[in-house]
Amino acid sequence: MAQRRLGGSKRPPDREDVLRQTWLEVIGQLRKTRLVIGGKSLGGRIASLIADEAQVAGLVCLGYPFHPVGRPAQTRIEHLRSIKTPTLILQGSRDPFGSRDEVTSYPLAASVHIHWLEDGKHGFKPRKASGRTEAEHWQEAKAIILDFVGSLVKSE
Repeated sequence: MAQRRLGGSKRPPDREDVLRQTWLEVIGQLRKTRLVIGGKSLGGRIASLIADEAQVAGLVCLGYPFHPVGRPAQTRIEHLRSIKTPTLILQGSRDPFGSRDEVTSYPLAASVHIHWLEDGKHGFKPRKASGRTEAEHWQEAKAIILDFVGSLVKSE
């Protein structure tokens, strides 16, 4: 994303090993306080892969890519079966990377909490017929995140 902002052209993301190492370096620089990390889609997935190793206080994933679009059998959840870091995933109920119908059957760790944004897709945008708006979903997401982070502070 940073390269896209600089150069203006769409580029594929860095390789997973580069993204993981970058996360760990940044966390190492910020280690002055307990951190809650996360990201949207791939950013959240990479954060989830290093959360336990980095011993962060919490993890927030927005639109987690549970599987590639159209390939629900190819899940990306192995580490989420045993993750110890308190984790909040905000997911649209119609997300093509993992809908409610698909994800509710996954064997995820007890530390993982999923909050569903009704009728939302990967960017949380619902259909007009739902009576909801994308802005309302983002407001709901912000409130849920604040509650989650607040609960982590209280549990210290």
